[in-house]
Amino acid sequence: MGGSIRYLITGGAGFIGSNLVDKLIGNAEKVIVLDNLLTGNLQNLDKHQNNDKFKFYNHDIQNPIELDEEIDHVVHLASCASPFAYSNYPINTLKSGSIGTINALGISRRHNAKFFLASTSEIYGDPEITPQHENYWGNVNTLGPRSMYDESKRFAEAATQSYVTTHNLHGSIARIFNTYGPKMAFDDGRVVTNFIHQAINNQDITIFGDGSQTRSFSFIEDTLDGIMKILNHESSDVFNIGNDYEITINELASKIIHLTKSNSKIINKDLPIDDPKQRKPDLSKARKILGYEPKYDLETGLKETIGWFQENYK
Repeated sequence: MGGSIRYLITGGAGFIGSNLVDKLIGNAEKVIVLDNLLTGNLQNLDKHQNNDKFKFYNHDIQNPIELDEEIDHVVHLASCASPFAYSNYPINTLKSGSIGTINALGISRRHNAKFFLASTSEIYGDPEITPQHENYWGNVNTLGPRSMYDESKRFAEAATQSYVTTHNLHGSIARIFNTYGPKMAFDDGRVVTNFIHQAINNQDITIFGDGSQTRSFSFIEDTLDGIMKILNHESSDVFNIGNDYEITINELASKIIHLTKSNSKIINKDLPIDDPKQRKPDLSKARKILGYEPKYDLETGLKETIGWFQENYK
């Protein structure tokens, strides 16, 4: 992408959003961030505050906004995305996926801008097939404790597709699988966050269930690479973005204890309702169409993430 591109990023002070700002701003003409700072952190954007290419609005995308700036891409990331956040703010989560997405789509339409939706592997629910491909409709409990997040993203996908078909909007969707890396909040409830924070403080590592459930973890740089490839893609489409290396939660805990040289012990607690037993993306579509290929192995990504946590949170 050349230097004439102007981006609007909703939720740009969050984990993925602020890392995306870091990635885009060097070659962009303008990066505008909207964030209500409910779960985002303005410190994530500190180094850009005096950059003429950067502009921040403390604004909730659930409320309409008129922007005078020209915009080429609307990147809609705004959402309570971590278990702690969406459990504590269920109504806000639903509104950001529904009203917030409609408002973001409206901005995209008014500015004739390309639209990008950050969706999630959670739309697959507790999947009955593995790996999960883009044509799989999922196995989601609409009344369960994770439903506010799952359904907000499923609605957001439907809204995006409706604007594509009704208004001929250019709208693409990334179903992002478990992503980790620098700028994660230590108290967000994500499993990598929990384990690293517990390990570097020599606290017990808490595993829910027997630890045999699997996840596939994508380092932030690989997730950003997938997002960039979708932003550059000329057609409206939906892609899984993540890493297809699958690992059990027990193996993850042991690896983090080893990498941190921690004295932590593993303890088990009851498995939450609707916790997925398996989570692994089928990346064949992204590989074929986008040329997407995750480059960071789990140990390399964890080492970098652990180093960042040790500097910021110990």
